[in-house]
Amino acid sequence: MSLLNVQLPDSLYRGLQELATRDGISIDQFVALAVAEKISALTTERYLQERAKRGNRSNYEAVLAKVPDVEPEPRDHLPSA
Repeated sequence: MSLLNVQLPDSLYRGLQELATRDGISIDQFVALAVAEKISALTTERYLQERAKRGNRSNYEAVLAKVPDVEPEPRDHLPSA
């Protein structure tokens, strides 16, 4: 484990305390989870950007052309607004 000393504005620290307490976890756990969540989001975004660069519009359209043009089953209809 590594130790990290972070300075936070008081308002941010109070929010951190409140949310950690509400979740029933320590501030350390909350911060570790928040950092893990952010790393995951940024890693996923980077992966998707790289994956999109390899995309091919004609292949995409060829796959879509294979999808049958039928009405969705009743349980799959979107609710009306």
